[in-house]
Amino acid sequence: MPSDFTKLLWLLKLGAGVNIYLFISLLALEAPDPHVVLPGLILVGVSAFRCLFPNRYLDNIVFHDNPLSSIFLTRLLATFSEVAYIYQFSYVIRVLNVDHIVWVDLVSWLMVAQVVISQVFVWSAILTKRLALYYYEEVGWLIIFAANTAASIYLYTAAGTPDDGIFLLQLNLAFGAGYLPWQVIHLRSLRAEARGDSGGGVGLAVGWRDGLRDAIHQRRPRADAPAWGGLIGLTWMVAYWASLIPLWVHQVAKVVSSDLG
Repeated sequence: MPSDFTKLLWLLKLGAGVNIYLFISLLALEAPDPHVVLPGLILVGVSAFRCLFPNRYLDNIVFHDNPLSSIFLTRLLATFSEVAYIYQFSYVIRVLNVDHIVWVDLVSWLMVAQVVISQVFVWSAILTKRLALYYYEEVGWLIIFAANTAASIYLYTAAGTPDDGIFLLQLNLAFGAGYLPWQVIHLRSLRAEARGDSGGGVGLAVGWRDGLRDAIHQRRPRADAPAWGGLIGLTWMVAYWASLIPLWVHQVAKVVSSDLG
């Protein structure tokens, strides 16, 4: 892995083109289901922005020293996109739960509740600069996709599941098989970072007003690999902003609108 991410961060901008294409494709759907298309538009739109102006909340790391790289702005946009696309995934579970199994519906709403809780943790981490709070945010994502995987396993084996939804369940299961072990590794990395951080484990590193000011105005341009989280950080950026998640969200919107609508 290169020690300098400059070229890789420039290449990440190609993901903006992918997201713009997906955005236009969603707008062109003949019978869009707003429950899946609107979240998809939000996700791919925000992802395009993040590909163009990447940053890392920890230490307010940015690639471009530009007001559009603001941690506050990015996090504000990401809050809407994360709640939106998890709502989209939860909606799919409910659409495919044709037998109305109560625990499956409850699990789908748990995903939405948990993503909201994770937003509280990530905002708290940004405003107080307590690294340990990022860890709890990411525990929330583990819970979300464990729930999504569990519900998908049940629906995949259920007799009444619509045939047109099987592919979406296969995507859920494939993602869960790859993501859940990766997230465990990610959590171990975050926990090690939090333990090594002098102010992140206990107490407030800064007051929330100082944290808010820094999130809006402070930008630290860096391109070295450690500043961006190394291989784990690079994998996360490429998959989340430029490839896997946008393509997945687009496919969900397309299948639900065209085949399950």
